[in-house]
Amino acid sequence: MNRQAQLEALEPITCIEHVKEFRSGDLNDLCDATDAAISTGGGFGWLDLPERDSLERYWQGVVTMPLRELFVARLDHVICGACQLIWPCVRNEAQNFHMKITTHFVTPWARNHGLARALLEHAEKFSRAKNFGVMNLDVRETQTEAMRLYEMMGYRRLGTHPAYARIDEKILKGHYYSKIIDPALAKAIEWNKE
Repeated sequence: MNRQAQLEALEPITCIEHVKEFRSGDLNDLCDATDAAISTGGGFGWLDLPERDSLERYWQGVVTMPLRELFVARLDHVICGACQLIWPCVRNEAQNFHMKITTHFVTPWARNHGLARALLEHAEKFSRAKNFGVMNLDVRETQTEAMRLYEMMGYRRLGTHPAYARIDEKILKGHYYSKIIDPALAKAIEWNKE
């Protein structure tokens, strides 16, 4: 087998990491991935690309905030996606078993490698290990691929907000999803029978 054929036969290297601090080059990779996702309507609150220093401050803030967890996807060692978990407010004792997923994305050039699913699986595993029983998220109506993934992974649409977002002066709906990840809780409320 010639060298070119060997290179073509190599499978891409993928992994998911829980980030507590950025290594050299990671922040730049994450900002590049975020820029590409925003440019293609990736569901962030930003409609226009933010200045690079604003984006860097945003991601640095995520890593340093005590009630947030950041998971990143890598394709061939380059960060190409992310998923954040937001812990409930410590004063919200009634919902202290809920975890919220936000900024879940994979940049366009790294799609179709199972990374969006892997990010969610790692977020759920982390949440179960921390004794959370419920995962919540929300998504724009235009993000049909994301909704398809969530539904395939057992997330249930619980409601729709008719004025969730405004993009180019058009009002978009948003959908709210939830998944019970604690089997005892799911059984107690008969989640799977609904």
